[in-house]
Amino acid sequence: NASDGCCLEALVPCTMYGHYTQDLGAYAKEEAARLREKSGRRPSATERSLSLENPDYDNGRCGKCCCMLRCKKFLIACVGEDWIFLILLGLFMGLISWGMDYGIDYCLHAQKWVYMSLENNVFLQYLAWVTHAVVLITFSAGFTQLLGSHAVGSGIPEMKTILRGVVLKEYLTCKTFVAKVVSLTSALGSGMPLGKEGPFVHIACLCAAMLSRFMSVFGNVYQNKTRYIEMLSAASAVGLASCFAAPIGGVLFSIEATGTVFLVRNYWRGFLAATISALFFRILAVWDTEEETITALFKTRFSTDFPFDLKELLAFAVLGIASGILGALFVYLNRLIFEFIRNQNFIKNFFMKRRLLYPVLVTILISTLTFPPGFGQFMGSQLTQKESLLSFFDNRTWSKPGTAEDYDYPDFSYAWKHPQVNVFVTLGLFVFMKFWMSALAITMPVPCGSFIPTFVIGAAFGRLAGECMAAWFPDGIYSDGTVYPIVPGAYAVAGAAALSGAVSHTVSTAVIIFELTGQISYLLPVMIAVILANVVAQSFQPSLYDSMIKIKKLPYLPELGWGHNEKYNIRVKDFMTRDVTYITLNCCYRDLQDVLQAGDHLKTLALLKSSQSRILLGSIERVELQAVVSQQLGRPRRLEYLRERAAAKRKRQSVVSHLSSEGISQKATLEVRFQVNQVWSSTPRRTSLCLQRLHSIAMAASLSLHDSSPRLQIEEWEESQLDEPVDFDNCKIEPAPFQLVEHTSLHKTHTMFSLLRLDHAYVTSIGRLIGMVSLKELQKAIDGSLEVKGAKVRPPMASLRDVRSSSCNIEIEATELHKLWDQYNSRSLPRKHLPSDSDEKS
Repeated sequence: NASDGCCLEALVPCTMYGHYTQDLGAYAKEEAARLREKSGRRPSATERSLSLENPDYDNGRCGKCCCMLRCKKFLIACVGEDWIFLILLGLFMGLISWGMDYGIDYCLHAQKWVYMSLENNVFLQYLAWVTHAVVLITFSAGFTQLLGSHAVGSGIPEMKTILRGVVLKEYLTCKTFVAKVVSLTSALGSGMPLGKEGPFVHIACLCAAMLSRFMSVFGNVYQNKTRYIEMLSAASAVGLASCFAAPIGGVLFSIEATGTVFLVRNYWRGFLAATISALFFRILAVWDTEEETITALFKTRFSTDFPFDLKELLAFAVLGIASGILGALFVYLNRLIFEFIRNQNFIKNFFMKRRLLYPVLVTILISTLTFPPGFGQFMGSQLTQKESLLSFFDNRTWSKPGTAEDYDYPDFSYAWKHPQVNVFVTLGLFVFMKFWMSALAITMPVPCGSFIPTFVIGAAFGRLAGECMAAWFPDGIYSDGTVYPIVPGAYAVAGAAALSGAVSHTVSTAVIIFELTGQISYLLPVMIAVILANVVAQSFQPSLYDSMIKIKKLPYLPELGWGHNEKYNIRVKDFMTRDVTYITLNCCYRDLQDVLQAGDHLKTLALLKSSQSRILLGSIERVELQAVVSQQLGRPRRLEYLRERAAAKRKRQSVVSHLSSEGISQKATLEVRFQVNQVWSSTPRRTSLCLQRLHSIAMAASLSLHDSSPRLQIEEWEESQLDEPVDFDNCKIEPAPFQLVEHTSLHKTHTMFSLLRLDHAYVTSIGRLIGMVSLKELQKAIDGSLEVKGAKVRPPMASLRDVRSSSCNIEIEATELHKLWDQYNSRSLPRKHLPSDSDEKS
C-alpha cells in the first residue's frame, strides 16, 4: 500500500533477474495487515483527502463542498476520456482542412482573376503568372526557415520514425504546427504541383501532440508514452480523412504508410476521429454553400448495370503494370535530384548560402513552362488540380463525338481539345511534363506532399489509356450479344489509384478512390490495377516515404522486401557488434566516468557481473549513470567537503592559539624523537606527563603546516572519490533487457524489432554477453551492405551439426555458470519501475 509509506520493491527480496521469492499481491496484503496492527487503524485514502481538502469534514459539516468536489472529479475524469480527445481532434482537423482549402482557393482564384484582367497584354500576363507563384513560394520557404525548419517536406517519413519509437525533437511542437499550416497554405496557393495530404498527416499528429499536453491537465494518462503513441496513430488516420472526406481509406492508408505494426485496439480510435473529421469537413462545405448536400468529393456517374466487360480486365492489368513502372521511376527520379544537389559540393554550398534561391528558380522554371498562352496551352495549365481531376473523371469520350452519359459537373474538356493537336498529344504532354515537374517541385524546402500530384498524373495516364481503348473499340466491346461501351473515366479512376499506390506502396488508395468518386462498380478492375502496380513498384524501388527516410538518414528499420528467403539463413552472429561497451557490478566511479566520457553515446549500457564471467545482469540508462556520478562528485558533495575542511581548519586554529598562549614553540616539535625514547624508560607519573607533552608538540607541529589551495584539495578529494566502488542501490536497473541468441535468424530479429519498437538488443550465450545488435547493424544487414557469411545457403542439417558440436562446450559453460549463480543468487538489484495498468488509470 503506497499510503503506508512502503516500497514493495525494497521490501520484497528478489533475485538478479527480477524473480520474486513470494507472490507480490500476497506479500503486499500481509505487509499492509502487519502495519495496520502495529500502528492501529489508519483512515482511508478518501477520508484523508476529504479531511485535508475540507476542514469541516471531520466535524460532519461537509455539505455542498463534498458534493461539488465529487462532481468536479467526475467531470475531470469524463473530459479526460479517449472519446472526448478523439472528437476534439476530429473537429479541429476538419476546421483546419476547410480553412486551408478556403485560403488555397482564394489564392488560386486571385491568380486567375489577375491573369484574365490582363488578357490584352501577354507580357503582363506572364509577369503576373510568374510573380504570383514566386511570391507565395518565397514566403512559404522563408516563413518555414524562420519559424520551424522541421515543417519542410511531407512529414510522413518523420512520423513513421516517431511511431517506430524514435524520439525526434522539435517535430511535434507548436512552432512547427504554425509553420506547417501557414507555409502549406501559401505553397499550395501558388499553383505549383504540390500535395496537401502528406503534410496533413503531420499536421494531425501535431494537433494531437498539443491536445495531449492540454488533456494531461485532466488525466495524467496522456503523459504515458504508450498512450501518446496510440493517439498519434489515431491522428495519422485523421490527416487523409480530413482532406478527401474518406474515413475508411484514411485509416487504412495510415496503417500502411506510417507503420509496419498496428494495434487492433487503436482501430476504433482511428475510425472515430477520421469519421468526425470527414463529417465536419463536409458539413462546413455545405454550410458555406459550396455543396448542396454531403456527397462524394469527385462524384462520378458511371453505369452500374454493365460497367465493364471481362475482356477489359486485361487492359486494367496492363494499366496497373505500367503504373507500377511509372511509380518506381518517379521515386528514382526524385531521389536522383536530391542526391545530385547533395553530392555536388559547389551546388550544395551555393544554395546553402542562398536558401531562398533554389525554390525561386524552380518556381520560375515550372511557372514559365505552364504559362497558358505558351507551352502550357498543350497541357491544360489553366485548370487547377481539382478541376483537372474532375475533367479526367468525365463520362464522355473526347477522341470521338457523342457521350456515354450526361455529366452534371462543369465541362472542363475544352482544356484538352486543342485546334492544332489531338487529345492524345495533350494528355501525353501533360503526363510527361507533370511527371518530372512534380518530382522536382517536391524537392523545394517548403511543406509539400506527393500524393495529389501522383494522383493527378495517374488519372491523366489512365485517361490516356481509356481514350486509346475508346479509339481502338469505337463501337464498344461485343459480348454475348451485348455492347459494353468504353468509359475512359473509369480508366482514369484506376490509373489514379494505381500510380499513387505504386509511389506510396499502399493498396488503400483503391478504397480512397471509391470514397472520393462514390463509385464501387469498378471494384475489381481498380483492385487488380492497384495490386499489380504495387507488385511491380516494390520490385524496383522502395516507397517514396522510405526513400526520403534514407535521404534524411532517419533511424528507421526498412522492410525486408521481395525475395528475402536468404534472410532466414543469416544469423545474428554474422552481423552483431562484438565490441560492446559495458560496466561491471564491482566497478569504481573512475571506470564509470571513463565509459560515460567515451565516444560511444549509447542510451543504455550493459551491466555485467564481472569482466571475466561476462554474465549479463541487466541494463542501465546513461542518464541514470550520469546521475550516479553527479551525485558522487556533484556540487553538494563538494560544498559538504569544503565545509568539513573549513570546520577542521577553524578547530586547528583554535588549538594553535591555545598552545601559543601556553608558550609552546614550534621549535619544540624537533624534540619529538627524543621524547619518544624517554617515555618508555620513565616512571608512570613521568610517562603520563611525557605523553601529554608529545600530544601537544604533535598538534602544534601539524597545525603549523600551511594548508594547500582549495583547488588542489578538490582535486585530491575527487581522486579519492573516483577510486570508491559504485553504489547501485539508488540506480534504476532494467533486470531483463531484450536478449537474442547468436543463432537467431535475421527475419526473426527484424520481426522482434518491428513489433517491440526496439533500438538495440543484447546477444547472449547461456547468460554471457557476446555482442549487441542495434538498429544500425540490422539496417545494414537488411540492405545487404554487410558481407556476412550467413548469406550463403546452409545445408539442411547444418543447424543440427552445430548443436552437436557445441554441446560439450555448452555443458562446461553451464556448470560454471551454475556455480556463479549459486554464489550470487541471494543478491538483489534495484529493479526499474515499469508503469502498470493501475498507474495509468491513476
